[in-house]
Amino acid sequence: MIKIVFFGTPTFSVPSLQKLLADDRFQVVAVVTQPDKRRGRGNDLIPSPVKAVAVEQGIPVWQPKSVKKDPETLDNLVAAQADAFVVIAYGQILSQQILDMPRLGCINAHGSILPQYRGAAPIQWCLYQGEVETGITTMLMDAGMDTGPMLLKRTVPIALLDNAHQLAQTLADLSAALLVETLLQLEAGQVQPEPQDAAQATYAPLIRKEDYGLDWSRSAIALHNQVRGFFPDCVTVCRDVPLKVIATAPLGPGFWSQLPPALAALESDWSALSSTIFRPGAIVAVVKNLGPIVQTGEGLLLLREVQPSGKRIQSGWDFANGARLQAGERLQ
Repeated sequence: MIKIVFFGTPTFSVPSLQKLLADDRFQVVAVVTQPDKRRGRGNDLIPSPVKAVAVEQGIPVWQPKSVKKDPETLDNLVAAQADAFVVIAYGQILSQQILDMPRLGCINAHGSILPQYRGAAPIQWCLYQGEVETGITTMLMDAGMDTGPMLLKRTVPIALLDNAHQLAQTLADLSAALLVETLLQLEAGQVQPEPQDAAQATYAPLIRKEDYGLDWSRSAIALHNQVRGFFPDCVTVCRDVPLKVIATAPLGPGFWSQLPPALAALESDWSALSSTIFRPGAIVAVVKNLGPIVQTGEGLLLLREVQPSGKRIQSGWDFANGARLQAGERLQ
């Protein structure tokens, strides 16, 4: 049986923890997660999703503000005598002291095909860049940011309408399966760590507030990738009021085969829709049961779902119909 201390915090980490708990080849002796945070109107302390699972299963939980500097947690980690530390989206940097503790090392599952998209937001940035494939890489952690030697990789395709939330769910499940395989192969000496080629590395930094603003002079596909990558926070301005854009679809000959039938049906109207070029941000047409179609710097973009300020998410058609949007109006 492989003894594990599990480090993780958000929902993305939960399938991996659950997979280990359900497999009698592993023993999760403790969980390390971020401190509870105050959320909601009542400002209540809310445990992380990982803590909720651990408490339900009766597993000890340690929540240091700084895992590198907390003497009690460091003593607990030594006393645990774990074979491996498993780190899935924990949210703190581990010191070399911690990295050196377990016999098999600290194993991380990262949401990209390393060395591409090292950093805090690999899922979001790979969508932003329009990648058609991503995956999970397991690695032995070192002192750098996602720079450790790689162990196993698995890839998944990215569909045109996938957003960051949907892709994260897929990768979280893939991470859980690949983590089990990685640990078993490590224990059996059946996997050889492979150094990363730093010359091929790309980065996925934290997303900033300014990354959410939509610039309609960009192309339809670039805006679509921004909306789905930074889901659900991209924003434009409609009639001088902020409007979140939740889901879109780029239209045109390069996209019909990748769209569901209801949207691909717009191909029959494409000649009329694309016959007049409007200024970027202008509403070209409002299509019944689908929503407004917006002119971009290159191509047309359908607004499938939006969220008006102070209201719930609604379909593009419901918004356009309720607001009585007209062709020629312009988003900014």
